[in-house]
Amino acid sequence: MTYSIVAWDPDVPQWGVAVQSKFLAVGSVVSAAAAGVGAVATQAWANPQYGPDGLALLREGLSAAEVVERLIAADPGRDERQLGIVDRNGASAAHTGPNCHDWAGHRTGDGYTAQGNILVSRATVDALAETFEAGPGQSLARRLIDCLAGAQVAGGDKRGQQSAALLVVQEGAGYAGLTDVIVDLRVDDHERPIEELRRLYGLHDRLFGVTPDEDWLPLDGALADEVTALLNRTGYMSLREWAGAANLEERMRDEPRIDPVVLEALREDASA
Repeated sequence: MTYSIVAWDPDVPQWGVAVQSKFLAVGSVVSAAAAGVGAVATQAWANPQYGPDGLALLREGLSAAEVVERLIAADPGRDERQLGIVDRNGASAAHTGPNCHDWAGHRTGDGYTAQGNILVSRATVDALAETFEAGPGQSLARRLIDCLAGAQVAGGDKRGQQSAALLVVQEGAGYAGLTDVIVDLRVDDHERPIEELRRLYGLHDRLFGVTPDEDWLPLDGALADEVTALLNRTGYMSLREWAGAANLEERMRDEPRIDPVVLEALREDASA
């Protein structure tokens, strides 16, 4: 009743899972990932232990294929399970049990595995894979959302849509540098969950994304005067105080420069 993609970006590196289903709060069941370790999707007649158990085996140094083999060998319900894993080196492996409801199947490639069950056709899984393969140059999060969207256009879950989720991890790259979780967004019940997931990710990226250093603007001269005037309009004494209230503190630095995202948000707030 689900389609998903598990993937990694070796250039960062990041690991992630994106999933959509005609099932309430699918992200609470399917997705698991750990930075420097790998990522797991468990679905069909899902075994929720595949997530933590799979990550534990990956931490021991087993490959994705070895972990899949180990998990299904120990599970009497294996014939109704579906499982996809990408390990710390980007190797992928998957399992689709023979008793999963049609259409069910998977496709693995370099750095990803795509899988689904109760689908309109194989075209859904092919779209997941082909969209991912065509997407280098974007962030892993955006690529994974694009994969879900492409799969939905190709047919998706034959029962329709209800929930979607996105999980992306990277060592020390989460909030305040104190967590590995970069993105953990869930749309639990929505008529168009992939569209809503994309909207939420846009908000997330605005608050927590990283602007390249060369794009930051010197906070002096006319721009410094403008920022002071804007702050006066909003009633805040300092840019840092305003940014904290706007949840943009992750985009602040202790230097006389400003992130253009912060500047745009301040302008919008002052003109509201």
